[in-house]
Amino acid sequence: MSIFPVVLCGGSGTRLWPMSRGGQPKQFLTLAGEHSLLQTTLRRVSALDNTKPPVLVSNAEYRFQLADQLKEIALDVSAIILEPVSRNTAAAIAAAAHFAIQDDPKALLLVLPSDHVIQNADAFHNAVETGIALARDGRLVTFGVVPTTPHTGFGYIRKGESLAEKEHEAYNVSTFVEKPDAALAAELLASGDYLWNSGIFLFGAGVYLDELKRYEPDVARFADQAYKDAHPDLQFLRLGKDAFTDCPSISVDYAVLERTDRAAVISVDDLGWSDIGSWSALHEIAPHDEQRNALIGDVLQDSVSNSYIRAEHRMVAAIGVSDLVIVETADAVLVAHRDLAKNVKTIVDSLNATGRRESVTHRRVTRPWGSYESIDQGERFQVKRIVVNPGAQLSLQLHHHRAEHWIVVRGTALVTNGDREDLLTENQSTYIPVGVSHRLFNPGKIPLELIEVQSGAYLGEDDIVRLEDRYGRTGTA
Repeated sequence: MSIFPVVLCGGSGTRLWPMSRGGQPKQFLTLAGEHSLLQTTLRRVSALDNTKPPVLVSNAEYRFQLADQLKEIALDVSAIILEPVSRNTAAAIAAAAHFAIQDDPKALLLVLPSDHVIQNADAFHNAVETGIALARDGRLVTFGVVPTTPHTGFGYIRKGESLAEKEHEAYNVSTFVEKPDAALAAELLASGDYLWNSGIFLFGAGVYLDELKRYEPDVARFADQAYKDAHPDLQFLRLGKDAFTDCPSISVDYAVLERTDRAAVISVDDLGWSDIGSWSALHEIAPHDEQRNALIGDVLQDSVSNSYIRAEHRMVAAIGVSDLVIVETADAVLVAHRDLAKNVKTIVDSLNATGRRESVTHRRVTRPWGSYESIDQGERFQVKRIVVNPGAQLSLQLHHHRAEHWIVVRGTALVTNGDREDLLTENQSTYIPVGVSHRLFNPGKIPLELIEVQSGAYLGEDDIVRLEDRYGRTGTA
């Protein structure tokens, strides 16, 4: 009986803006430790005994970020399943279940979010071992964290009849409770009968699909068809677009766990678990100084207490403040009271309503070939810093509205410019006229860095006509 860790990494993330954005959500960020949250999750599950390489389920927009993060930690996976659109967790898990069953009809799925923190890996591994026996008996197991505060940001699970006395206590699930208000959260904590819902599950792939057919037949049917229509694309598996788009959007909790009579919960009180649902939550798990400040980056402070201050690009100085969250990025700064930091979504909504890019992309934008960063711009010009990874190349493309000047500052560039090719080294440059097909390739062993100056009447990223692309992209993706 195989165990497939299934890591769900398609969330867009707004609660940790301005670092987490639509184009680079929090699972890809290094927020706690030396690796990104996704990389840390993958390393944790890969350390489990007798498990298959993980299965990743994500949105197609994040495919190259996923590939880059896997390459950085040299980790193999069983599959990277791409959703054409977001349809919540019930459908995503169903797709992973179909994949696992093809390998082993009796496969178990260990389903985890990619963006949670678990500080005690040993406790996590022990809890999973306890859950395996229950899952083999046909149970749909969830892991409940013993609450320490009347938290209003988590769902709760009421423990039912005891099932086992092992490394961790196991119970039937009595009731799921949605995120409560403060008064109800206090009651739940005082009762001692409730656990925080961690969003981590363990169950048989076939059992899950059977229960999904029973309670949400439309989700089961469309997810099944989307998997049948799936096709490989490089190292990815793309689900069928039409069927998956028609699939209802519903969470695994609503679809199955809250309705099945097979649900069990394992109580764990030493995970060091957090879903990092706000900057305040990140402050709680970060290292503190004597004044309970978490200071990350180039931060100077005087008479500051109980604050989270993060400097990503510039020095940040704070004097005589307390209970604040201050987060600096290249193009945005957040200042909020710690108690209200969870309301950052209202800022993101305002940015989206006005069409501002700060909710979607950082100034530095990752691409499968490397990255680009906007340095300066005016009415008819824009300056970018471009980094091309060794052996990588941009698409063969042209622009209808802008010309480009490229100046190499590090490495070697092989430039296709119309019907000729030029090899450029440090301090050399070239000019790409409007409408001329061009391509940039790094034939060297070190990253190629260059400064690009764009000039023209329109400088938007959608002024790209791709003629050839090794990454199978269209448009500006």
